[in-house]
Amino acid sequence: MAGQISYRRIYEDVSPRDGKRVLVDRLWPRGVSKEDAHLDEWLRDVAPSTDLRRWYHHDADRFAEFRRRYVSELGDPDHQPAVERLRELAARDDVTLLTATKDVDHSEAAVLADWLNHAGRRGV
Repeated sequence: MAGQISYRRIYEDVSPRDGKRVLVDRLWPRGVSKEDAHLDEWLRDVAPSTDLRRWYHHDADRFAEFRRRYVSELGDPDHQPAVERLRELAARDDVTLLTATKDVDHSEAAVLADWLNHAGRRGV
């Protein structure tokens, strides 16, 4: 049975419901030690490209276009090993995608969780 993929901020307390904890930001979050993060993996290569991240700049008005561009990027060869690793983890366990972004519902973690829970789980 496939696990559930969820997302939340890395600054929140660790929960037993997290399953595998995977950081999906390209940059390490400020003020979080590797020990305190309680990560199972850091898949920085699944994060949006630097150009896309800079363009978006967490502007909620650009979220729909960010989502479209990011999902397109997930099909790129540079993202494939990290995407496949997430699929493997989710096939065996619950996975929580972690991000440092303040507006977690308008983040790459939210897009990635939605995509993996739907089309991305099938390799689309």
